[in-house]
Amino acid sequence: MSNTIYKGYYFTVSPLLPATEILIAELGYAGFESFVETDEGVTAYIQKAEWHQDILDDIQILKSDEFEITFTSEDIEQTNWNAEWEKNFNPIIVDNQVTVRAPFHEKPTTNYDIIIEPKMSFGTGHHETTHMMIQHILNTDFENKSVLDMGCGTGVLAILAEKKGARPIDAIDYDNWCYLNSLENIERNKSQHITVLEGDAQLLPGRSYDIVIANINRNILLQDMETYTSTLNSNGRLFLSGFYDDDIPIIEAECNKYGLQLVDTLKRNNWVALKFQK
Repeated sequence: MSNTIYKGYYFTVSPLLPATEILIAELGYAGFESFVETDEGVTAYIQKAEWHQDILDDIQILKSDEFEITFTSEDIEQTNWNAEWEKNFNPIIVDNQVTVRAPFHEKPTTNYDIIIEPKMSFGTGHHETTHMMIQHILNTDFENKSVLDMGCGTGVLAILAEKKGARPIDAIDYDNWCYLNSLENIERNKSQHITVLEGDAQLLPGRSYDIVIANINRNILLQDMETYTSTLNSNGRLFLSGFYDDDIPIIEAECNKYGLQLVDTLKRNNWVALKFQK
């Protein structure tokens, strides 16, 4: 990984909403793997090996007359990544209970302090979906619950689950960078009960959990829903995010097929996070 080069795109967006959300979603489908929402718009990153000259041709919002979107781009050596995050990554506080911060930020006074060196991994709490998943965890009893954090990104949700008493916890991501970053963050937060695995839903057969957390895009959720639900213990709970308000009916219908009932919904801008009970 030491020679990995990323392409960084710096988008200026006006008006910001809902354009930034649509832009992130479309860039995600195009292969961009990490995003930072800024005061001016969005910064997006893609591995140079996955990039091609026409990468933005299918980004429909760039052709819209409703928004004014401009951008610049540059190659970024992985060794410069920490400096990039130091420029963009500010600490966040969720419901006055959880702080997600980088190591160079001051220690907060909230109940839960999570230190993340995000690098190229998704899941800092800045994005609406991660923010709402943190809220779901805060509002749920995790004491001695077995937990799966599927698509763990930085590992932030698994780390918070442990801080709330969960054990044991599996954190899984198919992306090697997320896998390595989660290992670093788990060590940084002195977590003792989290096992990080590199892979996808194919790792799940034979495993069982009281709570499954999956903050992934809609298509992956629909594809793997049967596998997720098969791992849930009786009365287990499933937290889902990574999709829009308009996607709720199709997600709920898929969950209902496997005996899950929607019990709680959080919304933030156009994004949602749903809680299901088995």
